[in-house]
Amino acid sequence: MANLPIKLVKNLYYKKELSTIEIAKRLKVTPWIVQKFMIKNNLPRRTFEEANAIVFKRKKTTFLIKQKLSSREKELKIAGIMLYWTEGAKFNPLTRATVVDFVNSNPQMIRLFLTFLRKICGIDEKRLRVLLYCYVNQDIEFLKKYWYKVTEIPLKQFTKPYIRRDFLLEKIGKMKYGLVHIRYCDKKLLIRIEDWIDKYLNKNNIRVGTQVVNEVCL
Repeated sequence: MANLPIKLVKNLYYKKELSTIEIAKRLKVTPWIVQKFMIKNNLPRRTFEEANAIVFKRKKTTFLIKQKLSSREKELKIAGIMLYWTEGAKFNPLTRATVVDFVNSNPQMIRLFLTFLRKICGIDEKRLRVLLYCYVNQDIEFLKKYWYKVTEIPLKQFTKPYIRRDFLLEKIGKMKYGLVHIRYCDKKLLIRIEDWIDKYLNKNNIRVGTQVVNEVCL
């Protein structure tokens, strides 16, 4: 068996977080030699979850957060994260909910949240998706064109609409334009938005649940 430099292997594996395959390439040996060396020297390997976490951390983001914000942009950021706190889907590892998903029927709220995504989060427009939710008695094509004007997201980025069949006459006038889900598939952005929400709540001493909600500094 090759006599590898143990300090270098430790540094590359634990500090640099390289895989055994990457270490093997560095040392010009096979991955099997590196793995056998680690076993022989009682160097613990990562768990499956730890390995996945490193892969996720390395994954390139699809957005570019704006760093220097004007006073108006700071207000926009707060508005965006508060909108998501109330109307957005939260990260859930059990259900694998890892998509930024904001839902509303109010066009002003939809426009505001999209402005937050575009100006503060620096998203990739091509990754935006729109899911229309409506009733069977409504004109689907009319609603799609309506939300296209509101969102300025191309119709080709609208996914198959969800159409409810349980329409009742007393529902006439409700959800006139249906409602939409604005979706952006990037787990890192979802985590970043939730981190912003937590920091804002902590900064302003806002406690959720059954605890007291103290003064909010806007």
